[in-house]
Amino acid sequence: MEFEAFAKRVDGIEAEAGDIETIQEVAALFGAADAELPVVVRFVQGRVFPAWSSTTLDIGPSLCYTAIARAAGPNVSADDVEARLADQGEIGAVAEGYEFGDQQGLAAFGSGAAEGLTVDEVDSELRALADADGSGSQDRKVDLLFGLFRQCSPLEARYLARLVLGEMRIGVGEGTVRDAICEAFDQPTETVSRALQVTNDYGEVAAVAREEGAAGLDSLELEVGRPVQSMLAQAGTAAEALDSWGEAAAEIKFDGARVQIHVQEGEESGLGEISIYSRNMDDVTAALPDVVEFVRQSVTDSCILDGEVVAVDDAGDPLAFQHVLRRFRRKHDIERMVEEVTLRLHAFDCLRAGSEGLLTKPLVDRHDRLETVFKNGEADEAVAELLLSDDPDELAAFEADALEAGHEGIMLKNPQSAYSPGDRGQNWLKRKPDVETVDLVVTGAEWGEGRRASFLGTFLLSVRDPETASYRTIGKVATGITDEQLAELTELLEPHITAESGQTVEIQPSVVFEVGYEEIQPSPTYASGYALRFPRFVAVREDKSPADAETVGRIERLAESQ
Repeated sequence: MEFEAFAKRVDGIEAEAGDIETIQEVAALFGAADAELPVVVRFVQGRVFPAWSSTTLDIGPSLCYTAIARAAGPNVSADDVEARLADQGEIGAVAEGYEFGDQQGLAAFGSGAAEGLTVDEVDSELRALADADGSGSQDRKVDLLFGLFRQCSPLEARYLARLVLGEMRIGVGEGTVRDAICEAFDQPTETVSRALQVTNDYGEVAAVAREEGAAGLDSLELEVGRPVQSMLAQAGTAAEALDSWGEAAAEIKFDGARVQIHVQEGEESGLGEISIYSRNMDDVTAALPDVVEFVRQSVTDSCILDGEVVAVDDAGDPLAFQHVLRRFRRKHDIERMVEEVTLRLHAFDCLRAGSEGLLTKPLVDRHDRLETVFKNGEADEAVAELLLSDDPDELAAFEADALEAGHEGIMLKNPQSAYSPGDRGQNWLKRKPDVETVDLVVTGAEWGEGRRASFLGTFLLSVRDPETASYRTIGKVATGITDEQLAELTELLEPHITAESGQTVEIQPSVVFEVGYEEIQPSPTYASGYALRFPRFVAVREDKSPADAETVGRIERLAESQ
């Protein structure tokens, strides 16, 4: 498929207002794709790589602006691109405004350049860009991106720029893509949904749906080394749990970082490669060598485990979540950090054991299988305790013990529930008596004043609007942040600044803050229609992506329940 043809179809999808019509347009695009169908499916989502892959393009806004400026001609600078962005508000529109394809010397990029780009060629070049590493890699990335823009028509440039920055903005979410796969290849929603859960790869599922139908989709299973989304919980009470299920499975809610551990089968005896993924499915194996070694010494078979790693002190008592993040952030001096911050693994679920996928098994059966994965004696240390009870007083005592031990609270789970990747349904409830918090996306900031002039000091927060695949503001936070934290937050957010005007900057949605609040109030000031009363910064949730942040709907429900 020509990239120009892809861009024209996506332009039509972007212009479509109705949900049903959008699904039909996306389905038509999938039906028109040939061998490049998996690439087309990912591109529509603003992805180059499958959702399970931790590979990224590693192209920030500034590099993208530089490539666009170079492609636009010698009289255009990155500052000019940024100025246009401030005026037009969206990088696709800025890129579309330049006539890249009319530049002299286009033929220097090879005979293929004059024919126009294909979807596969764009995919290949972007993958080469992602592979660029080491000394001179940033220049190499700009060169590759410059070459692509030089071959683009204005419409192609609009969607290439958005794709590079992961901001397609065409109103197509995961649900739309799922439904479009169902319609394009006449497959049941349940069948496609299950295949997406176990593969976490929309491109692969679309190709299998087209080529092999329901039988092929049903044959797809979890694979070791390919992470899936974590099952999630919502707030709830023991009374709600017992009313719904009759009996509840209670676990400690640890103040740690979610991990998914994949243990490969060894070629002969023993275990093969061990990989650890964060909640965002980032590969964090290198930062956690002690956890890898513990798993290697403790686990008996290939498996996929779900759990948390918790920082502990010399006495084995849990430390705050921020200590865990010191380990996850570390790329250098890892051995020293291992000595400074001790981590303990608490595994609470088993998604696969040996060759058997366990997602559809009841929770209690998965927990039993989890215990058999560990060697005798090791399970007592590594496997989280699971209390089955229909007695609210017993559950209350279990929660009190958890809090006394320094943990966040407890989890309440339906003992008969399956494991549903990515689902935040009624089968997992979290009990946390602390101050109410929400997870919000940083979409802007303001430079400080006086001694804080070199730091970003006030942060604009937003919630997700899944219907429009956009973000709506809900307020600002500036309290609860030390000078040391301001320096760290500035370093974290500066690469994501997309525009700047005076003291105010716009920030590409990429970082999630956990923010405490006293109350959620209606507000005409912010686009969400709500504002937080007395917001206070709690932490950076590096284990969460913007896709995990609160939605407008959840904020509405929280406000109504107050």
